[in-house]
Amino acid sequence: MNVRNPITGQSDRPLAPTPPDRLAAVAAGLRERAPAWLSADRGAALSRFGAALADDDALLSALVADTGRVGESLLERRLVAALIDRWVRQAPALLAPPAERPASLPGVSVAGDAVPYELVGVITPWNLPLLLGLIDAVPALAAGCTVLVKPSEVTPRFIEPLMRLVPDDLPLRVVEGDGGTGAALVDLVDAVVFTGSVATGRQVALAAARAFVPAFLELGGKDPAIVLAGADLDRAAAAVLWGGTANAGQSCQSVERVYVAREVHDDFLDRLVAAASKVGLTCEGGPIGPIIKPGQEDVIAAHLADAVAKGATVHTGGRIERHGGGHWCRPTVLSGVDHGMLVMTEETFGPVLPVMAVSGPDEAVALANDSVYGLSAAVFAVGEEQARAVAARLQVGAVSVNDAGLTALVHEGEKNSFRLSGLGGSRMGAASISRFLRRRAFLVNRSDAADPWWHSTKE
Repeated sequence: MNVRNPITGQSDRPLAPTPPDRLAAVAAGLRERAPAWLSADRGAALSRFGAALADDDALLSALVADTGRVGESLLERRLVAALIDRWVRQAPALLAPPAERPASLPGVSVAGDAVPYELVGVITPWNLPLLLGLIDAVPALAAGCTVLVKPSEVTPRFIEPLMRLVPDDLPLRVVEGDGGTGAALVDLVDAVVFTGSVATGRQVALAAARAFVPAFLELGGKDPAIVLAGADLDRAAAAVLWGGTANAGQSCQSVERVYVAREVHDDFLDRLVAAASKVGLTCEGGPIGPIIKPGQEDVIAAHLADAVAKGATVHTGGRIERHGGGHWCRPTVLSGVDHGMLVMTEETFGPVLPVMAVSGPDEAVALANDSVYGLSAAVFAVGEEQARAVAARLQVGAVSVNDAGLTALVHEGEKNSFRLSGLGGSRMGAASISRFLRRRAFLVNRSDAADPWWHSTKE
């Protein structure tokens, strides 16, 4: 296949999938380096990588070519540099062995350590290729694992400039490939991390089960935002607009449905429409980039057509546009929507904000939880106490309180995906590194008794 340029619409670069024998050789080479990496100064190697990455223009240019957007690519690079710095600082304390403690049996103590998986495989999506390519790889490296990454075939241009920045002593390899390459990777590693669609995530989980290796899955989302009476409507409108249109809505944690208390619905809608109508496309000097993945424009168009056919009103945007060969969608605000519409139930993955009036918190929570997904959400209320009370009833892994999309920027909060949004330990917070470690216990008998009572067969 050829790789499509999202700005021009031209398939102007051939994909060069890594052959199976080459992929196996890369995996074997990483395994050979595993013992040395365990005893290396891992923080120093990661720090050099972070410093090289932080200001590299060739990497940034490749990300822009892959995705067609500039602002989010700059943000990605900054977030990854901060991510590396955080793990360099935090990993030593998190990896320290637990203190020895007495066991329930007299004279016996419990000690332990942690053993990293020798080789971790990471399969990543196209929407945030650098950040999602390294958000799991970096803590795995810090834990002592070697790491093999296979990014999406939709955005492979950043791989070569990224690999030029990897220090020689850092056992990280990023390979180009398609779905077949990702499938082959699962059979070569000791643990696999996947970020992407539910459908492909199921396939990865099944392949990992056959290979008898753990799989950590971060899948789709249909994130709700709830705006209650008394909330600061200007703040809510601005946050919802950003949360739903950053990266042109092409993020799993994008706000994709908005529930607003009926008494403030019209006021909120007016503010959201006024703000959304001022946000332009990058081809016009605005912040909204093109639709990155070929075919995603058809999904967005189908959701919009379904909503309009069933009675929704389009206030801004509302259609796919062609500029310079690429596909674009302006920030689109809809009203008159309900859960009989695709735009309220299926992942749209575009800058589309359907707004629905609700009677109050109970109905908002019920509708927000009426989903097969459970990734994240946002709540706006008159005060933090009310917002937190509503947030605690939502069946999602992370809730932004009086803001939206914070989980994309704040990586310290541990969370788990609910429902079809994923499986496995938290990829955020201190717990993230523990996914890549197996715990080992040492049970030491220091009793003076040659024949302790638990050895006896007498009753």
